[in-house]
Amino acid sequence: MSDQSFEVKKIGPCKWIIEKKGNMLVPGILYISETLLDRAFEDNVTQQIANVASLPGIVLWSLAMPDVHWGYGAPIGGVAAFKKDSGVIVPGFVGYDINCGVRLIRSDIVASELKNKLETIINCLFFNIPSGVGSSGKIILKTSQIDDVLTNGAMYALRQGYGWNSDIQRIEESGCMKSANPDAVSPRAKERGSDQLGTLGSGNHFLEIQQVVEIYDKQAANVFGLFKDQITIMVHTGSRGLGYQVCDDYLAKFGKTVARYGIHLSDRQLVCAPVSSREGEEYFAAMSAAANFAWANRQIITHWVRECFEKSLSIPAERLGLHVVYDVAHNIAKYEKHLVENKEEYVYVHRKGATRAFPQGHQAVCEPYRKIGQPVIIPGTMGTNSYVLVGTHKAMEETWGSTCHGAGRTMSRAQAIKTSKGRKIEEELLRIGVLPRAKSRGGLAEEIPEAYKDVDEIVRVVEEAGLSKKVAKMKPLAVIKG
Repeated sequence: MSDQSFEVKKIGPCKWIIEKKGNMLVPGILYISETLLDRAFEDNVTQQIANVASLPGIVLWSLAMPDVHWGYGAPIGGVAAFKKDSGVIVPGFVGYDINCGVRLIRSDIVASELKNKLETIINCLFFNIPSGVGSSGKIILKTSQIDDVLTNGAMYALRQGYGWNSDIQRIEESGCMKSANPDAVSPRAKERGSDQLGTLGSGNHFLEIQQVVEIYDKQAANVFGLFKDQITIMVHTGSRGLGYQVCDDYLAKFGKTVARYGIHLSDRQLVCAPVSSREGEEYFAAMSAAANFAWANRQIITHWVRECFEKSLSIPAERLGLHVVYDVAHNIAKYEKHLVENKEEYVYVHRKGATRAFPQGHQAVCEPYRKIGQPVIIPGTMGTNSYVLVGTHKAMEETWGSTCHGAGRTMSRAQAIKTSKGRKIEEELLRIGVLPRAKSRGGLAEEIPEAYKDVDEIVRVVEEAGLSKKVAKMKPLAVIKG
């Protein structure tokens, strides 16, 4: 099969190869079903996969997950690793919303127990957790405080009383990248983040109350604390304006320095710097700081989730069992040890709209889950299912321990608003049993379920390809959109 430029050949279950061509240094690998492949061709993501494959120091493959769609420079759903001696760091391949990610909170509450309290709880959450474009929160940070957030991540929030000690070990990187340096973050970025801790923002970010409707792997579900008909809470947000500004700052900086290092690009949106250069090290330190901001953000929101449940049900959060299951990043670059041609090496793994999926026994998986593997959280779209999966050894062998991050858009936000014109989206959601809250009609309109791919199909692909294994499925009961 092919688009206008590239031959794409099936080489395994839901696995396709784009052979090296032109400036490509490595082949492209696309994990996708035939059903979804035509959409990928329409979106011209094969060109972006090939552009990434032409970057200096790329190792083995340029990868794309089944939720892949067109993004800034690199495709959303893209994964690649770069050598530490000859590779590059690419801001556009991390993305503007650094450490946009998902946190899942479990409970001991059975869905039937919440029936008469659902509206009270979602109203409390909507009031207490600011959402929407440019939303500012209840916390205003001074420069010294924001430097503390950027350095310490979720631990900063914990020290301020936002959360429980047990939360930290259930966050990727324990909620803090030690490579962070707040001095690498511009004053403008810090200013933009100064009033945005504890906020959802807009776009595809959400907070959702869910019900577990199916368990696929009882052993893993028991370890993760999940059971049938259980209430869970999912939080999807990132580093807000601070992360956006970090990306913008370094795209501008790298645009001026890329020629100095003799780097020839297939797409100017992939401006980059050698990972070992001063500019490369500065970006990695700033990106790490923005990632820490995002983890602190989700930690504070977790605290307010617990407060709302306590207030609405008149039961302490501890008795309700409101524990973090896990928190994973979607847009990030990591310095990780992997097997490269039968030899262990440290590489810089970029994941953009992709999530980590480490297997059982991996040292980066926290102790409660190491015997099972890392929880993988795949959110659906407003009104559709979400999933918990678990990482696999095959993901380590083939995708740098990575899998998909969600459903992936099929419409731009402008297209979605146009498509939904004249419709009453809130009423449509209510008819399928989802109680919505949003700052504006536009916030609901741009996130209509048909603006995204079928999440059930996406999850089927990653399981059939062996990149992660299904554990549980949740359906939405109530949702907050920005």
